[in-house]
Amino acid sequence: MPAAQSCRLLQIAGLVVSVAVLAACSRSEPPPDPVRAVKVMTIAPTAFQSGHEFSGEVRPRVESRLGFRVAGKIVRRQAELGQRVQAGQVLAQLDAQDYRLAADAARAQVAAAQTNRDLAAADYRRFQTLRDQNFISGAELERRETALKAAQAQLEQAQAQLAAQGNQTGYTELVADVSGVVTGVEAEPGQVVAAGAPVVRIAQDGPRDVVFAVPEDRVAAVRVGSEVTVRPWAAETTLTGRVREVAASADPVTRTYAVKVGLESPTPPPLGATVTVVPQALSLAGTPVIKIPTSALRQQGQGSAVWVLDTATMTVRSQPVEVATADGNDAVVSAGLQPGMRIVSAGVHVLSAGQKVTIWQDRGAALPATAGSQPAQAAAGTAQAATLPATTR
Repeated sequence: MPAAQSCRLLQIAGLVVSVAVLAACSRSEPPPDPVRAVKVMTIAPTAFQSGHEFSGEVRPRVESRLGFRVAGKIVRRQAELGQRVQAGQVLAQLDAQDYRLAADAARAQVAAAQTNRDLAAADYRRFQTLRDQNFISGAELERRETALKAAQAQLEQAQAQLAAQGNQTGYTELVADVSGVVTGVEAEPGQVVAAGAPVVRIAQDGPRDVVFAVPEDRVAAVRVGSEVTVRPWAAETTLTGRVREVAASADPVTRTYAVKVGLESPTPPPLGATVTVVPQALSLAGTPVIKIPTSALRQQGQGSAVWVLDTATMTVRSQPVEVATADGNDAVVSAGLQPGMRIVSAGVHVLSAGQKVTIWQDRGAALPATAGSQPAQAAAGTAQAATLPATTR
């Protein structure tokens, strides 16, 4: 092969290698972002459904703590927890031996005082006869009259002591002064109790109250006489009551205020039953708000945001929002959205700003699916979301 032809072949081979190397080093065009199908909803004001609910307990309006009026050792207790008692029924008894002995001593003192009184009266009558016959002076008769008065006073004092001691003996029996149900037993037989120490608690028959606690940022809205809805946990009935009393000071531990509600029902729940209390003064039901499903929210920095759909370009943009509270499974937005906006309600974690999307359609649905709780025609309304508290119970 001639030398000129060999040189030309080498040059062609080098050119081919160079083209191949340059082709291998060049960057390929990135694939376009996929057009994702998303669910959208139209923002429209809807009615707030939830309300402030509190847990309460059914309690008697009047609960008495009964105790003995004298000290002693309990020898018998007839009352049991949960027992229904009637007025006048004996609940417990003390050892009354010492009080009976003291009553016997008081009777003996009465007998002695009565004997002294009778003797002084006989002396007075005898000396009065002698004075009528001028055998004694008037001063001597006055001394006998004074002695009679002193003896009479001693007799009355002894009688009063006997009566008091008889009462002490009667106080060794603890008697129910009202009809009701025994809700607590605080002493047992064999225990020595002081005078006035609680032994039995009785819930008096009559109206019942529901007691619940309200935080200090809500207590100002709860007024005496305002209506309250009560729902027993163990039943599906609904009762109506009115606020009867609001505590003047907060509980030192929980820093909440106790509220008592009088039940307006002839058949209230049993004592100690747990109920759900919904104060109408704190209810926001029916207030127009903007609600979105929680699946539409995503985290952005220190707050929350949603994807807003631009229907002209079919792209999404990020819109920061402020979430005020929750209403069931929906989030209530207080700022950032206006009626008529269309936002992505599902699949927000796979989108990016400016990405093109299509509206997901259900098979068999002729129109684009919307997740709004009201028709799209209501989106043009001008109602604004009400300002709500940060938490809802």
